[in-house]
Amino acid sequence: MGSNITITSKGQLTIPKDLREQLNVQPGDKCYAWVRNGELVIIPRNKSVRDLAAILGKPPTGALLSDEELDDAVMDAAVERFEKATTRSKRG
Repeated sequence: MGSNITITSKGQLTIPKDLREQLNVQPGDKCYAWVRNGELVIIPRNKSVRDLAAILGKPPTGALLSDEELDDAVMDAAVERFEKATTRSKRG
């Protein structure tokens, strides 16, 4: 179920409590957002690397990443996978 959200003069918006609970987001969590077909799509980036590690497959040899870089890479891969899945489902 949707909710009405107001954008402030600073361009900020508040996610209503019921939606925050459904998404399991907390203050300080990061999200990824983009516009698709005139709609704002926001995906929380609150999963740990351990939760999403299988998405990336085998790591490249010799590549050393910080925990933050690894988290970002995993979340980027998750968002890309989600975008591809939603694009395919809309096509038919």
